[in-house]
Amino acid sequence: MAGVKDSQGQLVFGLDIGTRSIVGTVGYMNNGKFHVMAQFAREHETRAMLDGQIHDIAKVGATISEVRKKLEELTGRKLTEVCIAAAGRVLRTVTTRVDEILEAEREITDEDVYALSTKGIEQAYEQFQKENDSELKFYCVGYTPMRYYMNGYQIANLVGHKTKNISCDLIATFLPDDVVDGLYKAVEKAGLHVANMTLEPIAAIQVAIPEKFRLLNMALVDVGAGTSDISITKDGTITAYGMIPVAGDYLTEVVVQNCLVDFETAEHIKRGAEKDDIIEFTDIMGLPQKIEPKKVVEFLDAAVEDMTDKVAKGIKELNGDKAVSAVFVVGGGGMVPGYTKKLAAKLGIMEERVAIRGEEVMQNIVFEFDNPNKTSLMVTPIGICLSYYEQSNNFIFVEFNGERLKLYDNGKLTIADAAMQLSFPNEDLFPKRGKAINYTVNGIAKIARGEQGEAAVITLNGDVSDMYKQITSGDIIKVEPSTAGAPATLELGNLDEFVSSLHVTVNGNTIELPKTADVNGNIENEFYKIKDGDNILVHNYYTVQEIAGILDVILGSNITVNGTPANRETKVFEGFTLDFNMDEAGISFSDLPEAEDGDIIKRPPGYEEEDEAGEASDDESVAGNDINVTNESSEAEISAGTGKFTNVSESPTPGIPVNMNVIVNGESLALTGKPSYVFVDVFDRINFNLKDSNGRAIVTNINGVHVSDYFTKLSPGDKIDIHWQEK
Repeated sequence: MAGVKDSQGQLVFGLDIGTRSIVGTVGYMNNGKFHVMAQFAREHETRAMLDGQIHDIAKVGATISEVRKKLEELTGRKLTEVCIAAAGRVLRTVTTRVDEILEAEREITDEDVYALSTKGIEQAYEQFQKENDSELKFYCVGYTPMRYYMNGYQIANLVGHKTKNISCDLIATFLPDDVVDGLYKAVEKAGLHVANMTLEPIAAIQVAIPEKFRLLNMALVDVGAGTSDISITKDGTITAYGMIPVAGDYLTEVVVQNCLVDFETAEHIKRGAEKDDIIEFTDIMGLPQKIEPKKVVEFLDAAVEDMTDKVAKGIKELNGDKAVSAVFVVGGGGMVPGYTKKLAAKLGIMEERVAIRGEEVMQNIVFEFDNPNKTSLMVTPIGICLSYYEQSNNFIFVEFNGERLKLYDNGKLTIADAAMQLSFPNEDLFPKRGKAINYTVNGIAKIARGEQGEAAVITLNGDVSDMYKQITSGDIIKVEPSTAGAPATLELGNLDEFVSSLHVTVNGNTIELPKTADVNGNIENEFYKIKDGDNILVHNYYTVQEIAGILDVILGSNITVNGTPANRETKVFEGFTLDFNMDEAGISFSDLPEAEDGDIIKRPPGYEEEDEAGEASDDESVAGNDINVTNESSEAEISAGTGKFTNVSESPTPGIPVNMNVIVNGESLALTGKPSYVFVDVFDRINFNLKDSNGRAIVTNINGVHVSDYFTKLSPGDKIDIHWQEK
């Protein structure tokens, strides 16, 4: 049916899939009139539909197939696409105002108006979702532009006008997914594809209330078998739609109870009530029965009263809680005697202003076959065909990663729309970064981002595509989820805050000092790999004692920082000046003799060696001020006097250097020239290049225990292990 809107003579196939029957119409538009080539109706053999909703898809599909084949015989044409209309018990409408500002002032085209309506439908759907808290999934099954505006002023038709600002008041109608899906599946069972879908009251009004009558405040009631569909007109447009789940079947069920017959027989009796002849039938006991039409009307009276009461309330609710001026009734359910009279009474309007409409509203319909049915039963089937020319409101089906997916066709659907409809994870569409590292440096939150991964691999019908490729019905979409990149890695030494150095002046000489960092309370070197959640404190100072240790000098007296008296713990920052006496008491590093076995060194006055409990030792061998120096001992057995020290942890006399032996990577290493030693001193005396990490972590153990504090004090005989950890 492609091109039917552009080429006269192309056929339109419409199906009115009703609760009691299915009516098919085939025709075409020519010179402003719709030509009906063929019509065929088939009733459901069973109650496969109730209240406008399909209950047995297979049976309804089979009946549709019969109608299609019959119409193909009558027209001699193969029918593959069809227009349908939806009804249902749960119908929701949304009225919205949509505005569009064009890039520049220009002449408005049909495409511009269509795009404006499409935007309005999408806007209405967003509004509907916000206002309706329902687990049901709804689809837009019909819409009507109520009023158009140009530069804020109302206008009948935008096309051809030159402007930049266009607007539209639009009413959109929504039905649950199960109603829509059932219709589509039944049509597909019959080998057909849906070309357009509308709402039954929208379809009926195309025929029953021409545009010239829509200035009046009127109602159209399409009384079918399962639902009574209502539409309201006013000020030249359709202002509201609604449905009442009470119609012809409600009356038939009353006949079933009163006459004790099956549903099909009850339908025969109900239709006979419109005639004057005696109605003959057989009840469920197999007994022949007769009944007068007026008797049927009598026991239907209460049901008709109830049905018209519900319809009247529905009309008033849709019309702002007031009655309309007139009502047109179409559909078979409204033909029961007394219906129009009671509806007029419920609305409080004159009886003649509620009328059944059939042939009277078919002036622009040309039937190309003999003895056509021009009753109110045919209004909606023809209106379904006419709706095709008024609007395109279709759904398409695509396959997404093997799953069948239904999408509302707004004329610009893309793969991204299909992905969103299926709730495909957004993060699986676009490249994902590897895990990031969140950390803080000096109290400021930082983040190191992981590497970028690969984007999703998307194919459309086997060809490589992208997320914004437009799709059509039947397309096969495959999406291989995107991948994540490598997690973030960051060494401490790569921090901007860490790489800069401190410059201080010591005794007149400017020196450069590397920065140090504390990670979660532990001193770490530049090769430490930062972890998520690490709290890093980069020191921007050294203490006086630390500077003396780095310079391998004895810290004498008269310490000043920036000319102010200071002590060993005074902090020295960037650009500070440190001065102290390096040659106190005439001692220099080169003058210190080495201690030998058997040397006796005098302790300073008042010195007492303490045991582990902190008490002065009573051991006679260490009593007094003299100690034998023994190189085999791992304990301090030395004292001050000659200034010779051998293998002790710390000089008992402040400022006097000692010698110490430790084991590094299995080899003995002598440490000399300082009063005490810390772990970092070892690196000055071994061949180990800290720049050769190549991404590897450094292993630093003392006596088999990992040490991250490079200022850990060393003891004689410590076994130290330093090497690169292999990946």
